[in-house]
Amino acid sequence: MIPSMEQYDRIERAVTRGQRLVVYRRGTEYVVIPLRLAARGGREVIEATNPTTGDRLVIFIDEVESVELVG
Repeated sequence: MIPSMEQYDRIERAVTRGQRLVVYRRGTEYVVIPLRLAARGGREVIEATNPTTGDRLVIFIDEVESVELVG
């Protein structure tokens, strides 16, 4: 899926504010704190951490089904 401009805006706001995002990918919900948007191998990614465990995640934007800001 190619994210809409609204979804990109949500991601960018969350990165700037350190705000949590709910990302749906392959039918799974991920609550993350995005650290930055980047490119890897010609694909855009959200580099994030899990707010509970602190584990790092790399989420490929073209695999994202939807994005929502938390709170």
